[in-house]
Order: sequence, then C-alpha cells, then structure tokens
Amino acid sequence: MPDYEALKRKVDELAEREWDVPALEARVRKLAKDGIPKKKLDPQELLANKEQILDRVQRRAEEYNFTLKNCAQSTALTLMEEFGLGNMEIIKALTPFPGCGGTGEMCGGITGSLITFGLFFGSDDPLDYEAKGKTIRTAQKFMDLFEEAVGHRHCADIIETVTIGYRLNPGESDEAMATFAQDKGFEKCGLPPGIGVRLAAEIIIDSMK
Repeated sequence: MPDYEALKRKVDELAEREWDVPALEARVRKLAKDGIPKKKLDPQELLANKEQILDRVQRRAEEYNFTLKNCAQSTALTLMEEFGLGNMEIIKALTPFPGCGGTGEMCGGITGSLITFGLFFGSDDPLDYEAKGKTIRTAQKFMDLFEEAVGHRHCADIIETVTIGYRLNPGESDEAMATFAQDKGFEKCGLPPGIGVRLAAEIIIDSMK
C-alpha cells in the first residue's frame, strides 16, 4: 500500500523546488553532443555506495523530467547515464512513450526503466532465450514494486490520485497539456521517474551481489 501522505509531501516539494535551468539544459546538450559515456562497472563499488547512487539517480530523474518534459526519456537517460548504457538514439526513440503514446496508459517511469533493463540484462544474441526470460522476470518484479510504491502503473491514474489531484491526460490535446503545465505538472510528475529509477537502479546494483 503506497504511503500517499509521503508521496504528497514529495509532490509539494517538487512543485516548489528551484530548478537550475541553465545548468540542466547544458548537461542535456552535452549528452546530446558527446553521447552517453561508457563505464566499466565495479560491483563492489556500486554495492558499497548504493544509497548514495539511489539518491543521486532519483534527484537526476526529477531534474531531467522537468528539463526534457518527457518521463520516459528522463527515466531512461538517468539510468543509462548512471550505468554507462546505450546511446542518445534510444532516448530519441522514447519521444512518444510518455503515458504510452499520450494515451494516459503506462507511465514513462516504467517504460524508461524497462528499456534500461533490456540494455543491462538482455543479450547481444537474439536467440538467447535464457537472458530474455531473466529480463522479463526482472521487468515484472520491477513493475510490481513500482505499483506498490506509487499505487498505479498508468499515467492518468497517477496524475489523478498522486501528482495533480484530478483526472487529466496531458497528451490528448494542446489544451490538456497547457492545463498540465499550468498546474506544475512537469515539476510534480518528476515523482514517478524519480521512484522508478530508484527502484530500477537498486535492482541493477543488487544483481551484482
């Protein structure tokens, strides 16, 4: 059962946060220009610094969501940057994914994480069915954890009960998007990407035990 009081406090904090827009935009432009740096992951180092990493990715996903105005892109970019995965073409491909194509369905905090699981747990061999099964089971575990933490999996449900407080699908019209922005939706809806990346990063790090 989600702690809705704690979620509301977090939403309120995001709504009132001061965002360093020039610095955030410069960071995104650098990634767009130079690409996502590759990393050689040290399991012992990741496990020893897990809480610090989880705090960092949660904050960064909130910042990227405000900057990119796209929960799926912000979620995936945060995880891919943290673990040195993928490339910016994948971020481009996630452009239509918020609320699964703006329909109000699957939250980008989920879809952006699932993309990252594919990169981390998947295999370069398309016929590696064992890796496919492991990745799918990891995805299912993550989605259950996300729903337990946020209360829902679908964008419109999260907006209604957690972030904005009334039923709205921002992707259905320009007017709906304007209402969403006016009610600080891009600030408040940093919550699902922040929670999503924290859960996903913990799964990735714990897999290295």
